[in-house]
Amino acid sequence: MERKRVLITGAAGFLGSHLCDRFIKEDYHVIGMDNLITGDLQNIEHLFKLENFEFYHHDVSKFVYVPGKLDYILHFASPASPIDYLKIPIQTLKVGSLGTHNLLGLARNKGARMIIASTSEVYGDPSVNPQPEEYWGNVNPVGPRGVYDEAKRFQEAMTMAYHTFHGVETRIVRIFNTYGPRMRLNDGRVLPAFIGQALRGEDLTVFGDGSQTRSFCYVDDLIEGIYRLLMSDYALPVNIGNPDEITIKQFGEEIIKLTGTNQKLVLRDLPVDDPKQRRPDITKAREILGWEPKVNRADGLKITYAYFKSLPKEALFNKDHKDFTTYNR
Repeated sequence: MERKRVLITGAAGFLGSHLCDRFIKEDYHVIGMDNLITGDLQNIEHLFKLENFEFYHHDVSKFVYVPGKLDYILHFASPASPIDYLKIPIQTLKVGSLGTHNLLGLARNKGARMIIASTSEVYGDPSVNPQPEEYWGNVNPVGPRGVYDEAKRFQEAMTMAYHTFHGVETRIVRIFNTYGPRMRLNDGRVLPAFIGQALRGEDLTVFGDGSQTRSFCYVDDLIEGIYRLLMSDYALPVNIGNPDEITIKQFGEEIIKLTGTNQKLVLRDLPVDDPKQRRPDITKAREILGWEPKVNRADGLKITYAYFKSLPKEALFNKDHKDFTTYNR
């Protein structure tokens, strides 16, 4: 029987590479696409020898052409950390708008089902906790985070327009904080920032008083949720994340204990529009997809820490690493 074909954008990134692995495991023909602006080919180099994997070095903000049939499109191309979208704001807006438009057009042309990677950032600095999908958010469109938040909100609106007007089969996953192997050590997100500082022997930087909360989902759990949503019949947004909420201060203390270091937590001013709370309401994921996270944080952190420890020393001491501790996202 002929393999089904799937296009995964952002394939060389953290989540994209794990999605490539999952669809290879499910015996799909996987077409990975990435312009490598934040992705790393090392994340998918183990797949290049496979006959059912191919890679396109391409920017989806430009016209996207893929020969042959496509059954599914997973749009995961986008900068996803504050350090990235503060450095490349225009590209962030373009991949969320033009890139999404191009891929929805491709999905329509191919008769493919498409899922987009949205984010908990569409909720902004929320006034309700936990955040259900019905919450419309509290977002500053002209603040420093607006380029990412509004790109994702527009992406959702464009996707729903193609679903309702053109009848394209679409799915929307709202991804909450996720961690695991293949995260970039210096990407500005709280977990790799903390572990990187611990491994370098530096004190851990906490922004604000550390009372703001996050909820961390291990990557394997997230990928399972995304896969189930893609295969479901549900077209409205679904939160996928771990509702186990923890303060940034508590999380920093967990990292210090995990790494066996004796660093202190050092407080810095809270950045503009940094969300005070982040916790998903996963009622829909449980009821519609039969999904909930399985990996507890202690076990997931051990695996992730082992991955970071295995990286070459030069990865730890990137000459710009001080620039990468700007948010506790």
